[in-house]
Amino acid sequence: MEYHIKTRQALDRLRASASEQSTELLQLGSLTVRFYAPRTVDRQQPHTRDEVYVIANGSATFRCCGRDIPVEQGDVLTVPAGQEHLFIDFTPNFATWIFFYGPEGGEQTSTACCSDQSESLPHSETVTSISPASPPR
Repeated sequence: MEYHIKTRQALDRLRASASEQSTELLQLGSLTVRFYAPRTVDRQQPHTRDEVYVIANGSATFRCCGRDIPVEQGDVLTVPAGQEHLFIDFTPNFATWIFFYGPEGGEQTSTACCSDQSESLPHSETVTSISPASPPR
């Protein structure tokens, strides 16, 4: 089993399948690692498990809970199971790692709708949580 996957390898594997926008790279316990690069439109549907996105290349706008969050390489986003979300206005080289984890239906431990890791971190880093009960900032 491969435990070290480079972004270039993931991109090459994805490009080998001209019709696919996503490829599974690793399954380990409840963790599934995929690599996703939408082409013209993000056609994602809500997923049945919690997920974490780590933006690998390019930039986009992440739409979730009626909020638009600009994202770029290195950004981290979390999405609870069942939550509608998608990427819009992405650059041609946009790609992201997706980490699915936990049980079907999600862990049910977070009240956050979607979050990006961009407010309240030490050293001027920040984390933003988007909650249905919270008005846009």
